[in-house]
Amino acid sequence: MSYTHVFAVCAYGESPYLEACLRSLKAQTRPSEIMICTSTPSAFLTKMGEKYGVPVYVRQGQSNIRDDWNFAWEKADGDFVTLAHQDDLYHREYGEQLAKAVLSYPDLTVFTSDYVIVKGERLISWDKLLLVKRLLRLPLRARALSHLSQVKKLSLMFGNSICCPATTYCKKKIGEPLIHSDYSFVLDWDNMFRLANEPGRWICEERPLLYYRVHDGAATKACIRSHKRELEEREMFERFWPRPVVELLMRGYRTAYKEYS
Repeated sequence: MSYTHVFAVCAYGESPYLEACLRSLKAQTRPSEIMICTSTPSAFLTKMGEKYGVPVYVRQGQSNIRDDWNFAWEKADGDFVTLAHQDDLYHREYGEQLAKAVLSYPDLTVFTSDYVIVKGERLISWDKLLLVKRLLRLPLRARALSHLSQVKKLSLMFGNSICCPATTYCKKKIGEPLIHSDYSFVLDWDNMFRLANEPGRWICEERPLLYYRVHDGAATKACIRSHKRELEEREMFERFWPRPVVELLMRGYRTAYKEYS
């Protein structure tokens, strides 16, 4: 089975980590097309595109995560698309592991992986947050059943176990747009729940194929400081559970937020 894969890097401002991200994508053992998509054009992004031979696409209008992601999705002309985050690094075998999954499971619509956290100069491969995420993804280890909606939903009911930048989607099966959610932070969780109700198999490679960077300028930390993340996560939990259960789950998640501090 032949297919095309695109890394669409969603870029904002002048991230000091963008170049490292592009290098990690260029170093893939199985090459994929790479592009930069932005709603904040600058000479810096143009220079990065020229340096690495990567096209830069500009969306007109105010920056908005949903619209920016959907723009990148629209511009990516491939069967499979990864919305890459400018601050993160990809393991050199990410594309290769994706290829193995695609060839093994023709009905695949979502591919994702485990990840490690990059905080300053430290690599964190084991902490409370990562442990919880791995436990939540246990249902997806049953690959023979991971096409079933209930199995896919099980990986989402106690929290979002799927790391967005570690995820690749089958564009030709999902269609456009990718994101329908009106949320600001949990839009990826909300969107995964929508996709869980659609046909298709989710494959999770339980080895770290992404290095997820946490820093003061990250959107994750900004949402936590404004409490927007907590409010939106509460609304998501209330879809699945009665209020007493939601309170217990949120208590655990408040502890998890400390991993970003």
